[in-house]
Amino acid sequence: MISLFTGRKAGRKAGRKEGTAAGSAAAPLSPLLRLLVLTQLAFNIGFFAVLPFLSEHLGQGIGMAGWLVGFVLGLRTFSQQGLFVVGGALADRYGIRPVVLAGCVLRIAGFVWLGFAERTWAVVAAVLLIGFAAALFSPAVESEVARQAVVWEEAGGGDRTRVLALFTVAGQAGAFVGPLLGGLLLAVDFRTACLAGAGVFVLVLAGHAWLLPQRIPGRTQVRVKGGARLLLRNRRFLALCCAYGAYLLAYNQLYLALPAEVERAAGSQAPLAWLFALSSLLVVTAQLPVTRWAGERLAPRRSMVAGLVLVAAGFGVVAVARPAGWTGTGGLVPAAGFVVLLTLGQMLVAPVARAWVPDLAEDGRLGLYTGALSSVSGLIVLVGSSATGLLLDGGLPSAVPWLVLAVVPLAAAGLLPRRH
Repeated sequence: MISLFTGRKAGRKAGRKEGTAAGSAAAPLSPLLRLLVLTQLAFNIGFFAVLPFLSEHLGQGIGMAGWLVGFVLGLRTFSQQGLFVVGGALADRYGIRPVVLAGCVLRIAGFVWLGFAERTWAVVAAVLLIGFAAALFSPAVESEVARQAVVWEEAGGGDRTRVLALFTVAGQAGAFVGPLLGGLLLAVDFRTACLAGAGVFVLVLAGHAWLLPQRIPGRTQVRVKGGARLLLRNRRFLALCCAYGAYLLAYNQLYLALPAEVERAAGSQAPLAWLFALSSLLVVTAQLPVTRWAGERLAPRRSMVAGLVLVAAGFGVVAVARPAGWTGTGGLVPAAGFVVLLTLGQMLVAPVARAWVPDLAEDGRLGLYTGALSSVSGLIVLVGSSATGLLLDGGLPSAVPWLVLAVVPLAAAGLLPRRH
């Protein structure tokens, strides 16, 4: 951990000395890093070709009650996000190759099973399998990307956040392309979309079985035992988890508070798809320039604080406009401002938070810590979303819920570790 920290300081100083001219001379990514970035793109294409259409399939295709549909979707989230810490610990113990390959096999089996499942128990089992598959391969890939980004930085390649930003862009591009592919395949049926998603993971499995090294230089394997105790004693890392979880709670309002605001302003949720497309387009086109700009001017903590302030400003825009009660096209302007500011904040917060984890993790425990960041923050979102629902339905003055939500990212800024 000390060597990573000192390397980070050296890389930061070098980056500031060389300025933007150095960015153009940055070393190319290693073959392993390129593989892992493309992995994220492929993962999200296969995943989002199926999952956005799952709730409609469960309700309309299978005839599940609304509460049961919500329960099944919640189980998927729990089996994935909640178990990231398990997948990360397994990656530390056995290396990323067997964990990633096992996750791909389970995801293929889960998608095929889901395509043919018609009974409730079969659907639940398939969805749990799909979620657990991601809990295996995602923290393994994310932790190795973070570790390789540190290696790239210490070799003079540039700020590690640029690699994490590229990883984010690849994931967002996959999230954009996946639903388009799934929408086309739904013209046949949901089973076809599931089988196509499974086919994507077959290609990922074959590519990784061929290209992913058996042993990655510099990656040590450690026992699972004792890791959780060290993690729970790491106050700086837990502070980062809480701050990141508060940010994710604010970001989750794209799916909770924003639909209600769009419904109020437009009379339907039809414009919501355009706002989501706007967010995806911003990330794909602006993430790398924003990360480069911030890396040359801001320390990691300041970058995250700036991002959290932008997120808070997004809520503030809606809070200020809400009492006017604007509707129609003009009424959607505050919602669009919210999406833009929230997305810009995400660009500053997310890559830096992931790039910070290697400096806080004990040697050989990066997978555990990467998984724990997702699991702890996911738990915060789960608890906080219930409170947010009560806030939005509490009959308060129209601006109050948005003002309260604006406080969340500001409080998160105060939780960030003080010393990098």
